[in-house]
Amino acid sequence: MPNSRRFRNEQFLNRELSLLAFNRRVLAQAADSRVPLLERLRFLCIVSSNLDEFFEIRVAGLKEQIKLGSHAAGADGLPPLDVFRRLTEQAHQLIAEQYALLNEAILPALEKEGIAFFRRSLWNDAQRAWIREFFVKEVMPVLTPIGLDPSHPFPRVLNKSLNFAVELEGTDAFGRSSGAAIVQAPRALPRVIQVPKELCGVDYGFVFLSSVVHEYVGEMFAGMNVLGCYQFRVTRNSDLFVDDEEVKNLRIALQGELPQRHFGDAVRLEVADNCSEIMTDFLLQQFGLARNDLYRVPGIVNLVRLMSVPDQVDRPDLMYPLFQPGLPKVLTKRYDIFASIRRQDILMHHPFQSFTPVIQLLQQAADDPQVVAIKMTVYRTGTDSVLMEHLLRAAETGKEVTVVVELMARFEEEANLSIAARLEEVGAHVVYGVVGYKTHAKMLMVLRREDQGYRRYIHLGTGNYHPRTTRFYTDFGLMTANPEIGNDVNEVFKQLTGLGKASALKHLWQAPFSLHPKMLAAIRAETEAASAGKPARIIAKMNALLEPEIIAALYEASAAGVTVDLIIRGVCSLRPGVKGLSENIRVRSVIGRFLEHHRIFYFHANGKQNIYLSSADWMERNFFRRIEISFPVLEPKLKRRVLKEGLKPYLADNCQAWEMNGNGEYRIKPTRRRRICAQELLMADMGVSAISVT
Repeated sequence: MPNSRRFRNEQFLNRELSLLAFNRRVLAQAADSRVPLLERLRFLCIVSSNLDEFFEIRVAGLKEQIKLGSHAAGADGLPPLDVFRRLTEQAHQLIAEQYALLNEAILPALEKEGIAFFRRSLWNDAQRAWIREFFVKEVMPVLTPIGLDPSHPFPRVLNKSLNFAVELEGTDAFGRSSGAAIVQAPRALPRVIQVPKELCGVDYGFVFLSSVVHEYVGEMFAGMNVLGCYQFRVTRNSDLFVDDEEVKNLRIALQGELPQRHFGDAVRLEVADNCSEIMTDFLLQQFGLARNDLYRVPGIVNLVRLMSVPDQVDRPDLMYPLFQPGLPKVLTKRYDIFASIRRQDILMHHPFQSFTPVIQLLQQAADDPQVVAIKMTVYRTGTDSVLMEHLLRAAETGKEVTVVVELMARFEEEANLSIAARLEEVGAHVVYGVVGYKTHAKMLMVLRREDQGYRRYIHLGTGNYHPRTTRFYTDFGLMTANPEIGNDVNEVFKQLTGLGKASALKHLWQAPFSLHPKMLAAIRAETEAASAGKPARIIAKMNALLEPEIIAALYEASAAGVTVDLIIRGVCSLRPGVKGLSENIRVRSVIGRFLEHHRIFYFHANGKQNIYLSSADWMERNFFRRIEISFPVLEPKLKRRVLKEGLKPYLADNCQAWEMNGNGEYRIKPTRRRRICAQELLMADMGVSAISVT
């Protein structure tokens, strides 16, 4: 890994603080009254989900470094303790704003639309009777109250589970009077309960499980007085550790680690804001946490659970209009997928165009007697993926099926273990890549016997083979029968499944070998062109920009006069627009209905306009600790499409694009010009129709 430093620490922004800034931009979607109301609720939940992972991984890592006494700093020069102090302050502010938005804006607006969440104090007699019956029949039988005394120590609390700390007065049948108990809510219980319409007075009425338990918790402690009942949730370190040097069987090692994820070291405690100081201090002590790890919240302690509400409410007028993705013109009629790919390279732009052709490719490959082998990488694909069903069928019919399953795909480990087991049962070859390097490349290769011999049909993508997320993530996919690209893909699969030195590839740039030096070379070529007075331009779109050598090269390009436009959805450590450093660099982040996910890299290249698509962000992990690919768009008309669809609309966007300044602050600049929204333009241009249901 390169370690040279040509720039000072203060010329880089901190990763963790940049990640919190990204979540502020997501929260702004929830605050935007122009966004449909139930979608605003979803965005609010997305912030909570993002913050959960932030604490489970990023904050947990910082706390580990602090615990070990590490003062090692990143490119920004901030030691772990300083980063932790700053992010803790900002996280508290962000979460306070999130709950204020929920309680003061979104919930009142939902109530006006006939979607109400009933507080205990406002239940009428009929509602109270129904809720009590629900508690007795559905809730109480699965709850296990645990009194805290010498024979009942504080229980193990699952990561992110809902729990209740109960303060008690009196003695029980055995004369015990510990004064406290813990009630754990099983995950099988719904956190949001819909009340029958005839009892609501509104179209849709809900109560929270926490309200139900609070109201009737006394029935679990007969003869004792409940002085207080407080919901709480603990977030734990969820990063898995597998020793690369010691592991003999990655699958077995991972299976041994997964159960421990639920019981890692605590990193955050969330409690209801009515929790007594005595109980709060007791919980902090039990989890080994300090006051700055405590988050008091005015509402339920897990807003992610509200994500189910839009699905329980039949109010399409409060959601985004339905959208039906289109197809590339070459595929709009009944087609033989193999003949179509032989005829020309096919570029698909999801979710504006359907993911169906990729499914069709696998389906036809499984059924075609001329197909002899299928190879595919799996990072995230879902637990019940139709793609996996086609692979299973192909293996069952005797085709050579090889699947490279990434077992260390974060929070997908169990699903991927299940997929691997099913594939092995039907005779597929399942390999787990290379220990120490995550296989993040998105590749599918179909080998077909034809009159002229074997031909390889290739699909390469910037996103996962996950049919559900392809409806919400923006990604490009390329299908080609180009023999040189086919040879390159075959070489990468040989590395993943076999042994041997890395071969030189004709078109693909591959991490951890050529991707980083090739990207640096492409940036420096633009720098040299600008220094010689020639036209030079770099446009890059990605999820994150962190790698110091790349950032340093971009600073040098800016100094030479290269115009650099960066479209970075999430984390960015580069400081744009700083005099004497980055005057020619502009950074923007687009946040909208769809999650911006494709990685596109454009270099002017003396008029050649080289365009690469990739699964890799410009991060150290992608360049040096993952197996990634970046593939070129070779056909001129497809290059024009990538520019027209993947870059230019985002550079012109003036309604969902946040401009970043040199301090890492973002704002949407007000404009009087014609409203341009990249995602809306692409939906209008590429979808079958945007169907209004209002």
